[in-house]
Amino acid sequence: MTMTNATKVDAAALPELIASFYRETLGDESLDTSSDFFDAGGDSLSAFQITARLQEAIGIEVAVALVFTYPSPEDLATVVAEDLADLKDIADADRL
Repeated sequence: MTMTNATKVDAAALPELIASFYRETLGDESLDTSSDFFDAGGDSLSAFQITARLQEAIGIEVAVALVFTYPSPEDLATVVAEDLADLKDIADADRL
């Protein structure tokens, strides 16, 4: 992941934010943080749409492959939050 214009993101809110992108993109309001991207009918185009929305919301580049590797919003949020923390640590170290 690379930082484009990172926004402060509450890690606890990230799964619900991602779930909202799943609901919008896949057209299914019943999806929640544990819903599976593939079971919900996700495909490569919808994965690109989800990552584009996520990138816009949090300001860092998110690889489309992460949606395939971590298909639930909850799992994807965990990885993204870890990457955000790593980027913050790197940015903090650069300021020293």
